[in-house]
Amino acid sequence: MKVGVRYFASIREAIGQGSEALETTSSTLGALRDELIARGGAHASSLARGRAVRMALNHTLSDESAALADGAEVAFFPPVTGG
Repeated sequence: MKVGVRYFASIREAIGQGSEALETTSSTLGALRDELIARGGAHASSLARGRAVRMALNHTLSDESAALADGAEVAFFPPVTGG
């Protein structure tokens, strides 16, 4: 299936791009995150397990068990604090 992936804030800066179209066989957000981590490099370091990373599926904050569907939009971003 094809999904759109968007990266925000420090993740976007580390990876060097804001978005990409991705062909994947991952069925959940967590599996997609693992697929991106397996690329190595900036993807591995910025999306690594143990790092605080928020995820959204079709503009809704979601956890790693959220099911992906063809044409979905996924976003990865660091937690945001205000003050």
